[in-house]
Amino acid sequence: MTFPAEEPIKRKAVAGRGWLLALGVSLTTSLLVIAPFFWLGSASGHDFGFHAASWLDVAGQWREGILFPRWAEWANHGFGEPRFVFYPPLSWMLGAALSFVLPWNAVPGVFIVMAQTMAGVCSFALARRFVPVSAALVGAACYAANPYALLIVYMRSDFAEQLSCALMPLLVLASLELCGLVEDRRGSRPRAMAFFAVVFAAVWLSNAPAGVLASYSMALVFAWAAITERSWWRLWRGAGGLALGFGLTGFYILPAAYEQRWVNIAQALSSGLQPSDNFLFTMINDPEHNVFNWIASSVAILLIVMTGIAGIAAHRGTALEQPREETRKLWRVLLLLSAAPTMLMIRPSSVFWEYLPKLRFVQFPWRWMAILAVPYAYFLAAGIPPRRAGCIGGLAVIVVIGGTASFLVPSAWWDSEDIPVLKEAMANDQGFEGTDEYDPVGDDHYNLPEKAPRLQVLPAEESLARAPKAEVRIVRWTAEEREFEVTSREPVRVALRLLNYPSWLVEVNGKSVTPEHAETSGQMILRLSPGTERITAKLVRTPDRTLGMAISVMAVLTLLGLFNAGGLRLLSASP
Repeated sequence: MTFPAEEPIKRKAVAGRGWLLALGVSLTTSLLVIAPFFWLGSASGHDFGFHAASWLDVAGQWREGILFPRWAEWANHGFGEPRFVFYPPLSWMLGAALSFVLPWNAVPGVFIVMAQTMAGVCSFALARRFVPVSAALVGAACYAANPYALLIVYMRSDFAEQLSCALMPLLVLASLELCGLVEDRRGSRPRAMAFFAVVFAAVWLSNAPAGVLASYSMALVFAWAAITERSWWRLWRGAGGLALGFGLTGFYILPAAYEQRWVNIAQALSSGLQPSDNFLFTMINDPEHNVFNWIASSVAILLIVMTGIAGIAAHRGTALEQPREETRKLWRVLLLLSAAPTMLMIRPSSVFWEYLPKLRFVQFPWRWMAILAVPYAYFLAAGIPPRRAGCIGGLAVIVVIGGTASFLVPSAWWDSEDIPVLKEAMANDQGFEGTDEYDPVGDDHYNLPEKAPRLQVLPAEESLARAPKAEVRIVRWTAEEREFEVTSREPVRVALRLLNYPSWLVEVNGKSVTPEHAETSGQMILRLSPGTERITAKLVRTPDRTLGMAISVMAVLTLLGLFNAGGLRLLSASP
């Protein structure tokens, strides 16, 4: 016999066991995802070098006492680039943090396991609201090993996008609660808005293209809710959540948007990287591009077909069970989030890619699989009869992982030497290659030498053949501060192993000066007078970064106010 007072305790215990099971299932599935790593080494996809280099650079700067890096010291073979101004911080901070507790070669695999485990748990959080726990566990496993996640793991190595995709199911759930399509279990609209804003900001701070996809997807959900429920307040609540989320990311987004004028950002849309080159099964005059686009397109077709079949099964199952109205609303929203990404992956949608703000910077239309994977996992969970969820669900997960992996693993590049090679290059003061779109204006980083001294004395005029004798003493040389002395009896020029960028404040004997730069590159060059000159170059906080930080602080205060208001409302509603 159970007494009424014991019912809440019993429900909490059951819910707790469900979350533990979700964690276990998601972790087990994630380990299955990286199983080939144990005998083949790390999958070295397209972006592996970029992320590994960022982790190494950040870890080195943390050891120098720089808590939030902005300048990638070792990019462009030591000349640097403002990579961390433009690339969202969560992935490079997590990768660097893992290196302090793990061997470097273990970091990629553990990163993947952490991200995909979180993905499964977030999918469980969405599904458990509408289907039995056993079915929600199937959804967790299916999302943790969805085809697009496997494409990222084996072929792309885009750790930042992987981290953002892990949060997508939770973002969908938060949007449904905020616009009132499902019950808000946080007990108040202010808390629902705060929760949505935090998850939305986390997506943006993980990966910018995923942030763009999330922004358009959530705007679509809010517009759908306003139209179908005939309530414009739902749209305004959604707009408020989006605005607060953007406010939380102000310290990153505002400088990244403002300082684009200081770099060659258009290189992000160079040949082969434009949406028009990457619609499903598009071929261009680049064999390597065509091979990968065919693989990505095949995975997209698999995901689309499986989502469609599972969606029909889920709809039939809910029709037979006479579901709650919330379940019907969820099915319609997820159908919308299946149809829109599918349409935007094919060429007839090119008009949207051309005119919708910033959508073209997503670059690859097949990236919409990041959104499509959410309804895919839920529909699979909802379409399986509860009594057969364990058997059929387990079989489905094995088939998806095994089938997709057998298709991708042979095509992947397996290499465990990337990180050791990068570490050695940094230890030898050589650094690594830079990124086209983060190259400062006026520089062509392909013209920069791979091996250059930190300081080079040049003749006072280019017409002179020989540089005068000068004594150089380096006082301090870190990622964000360079200090040195030059003593010469004649006027000289000094070339720093540093790219000219507006955030660098250069002073000679305490007076600010404007650096020059080489004609064929953006290497910083200073003109010095005879005698002993003390030069400092510091990466300073520019006004855009100060304003962005102020916006984020205001957003955090607003967030705390919303949580507090929600708590007060709950207390006032208590008997």
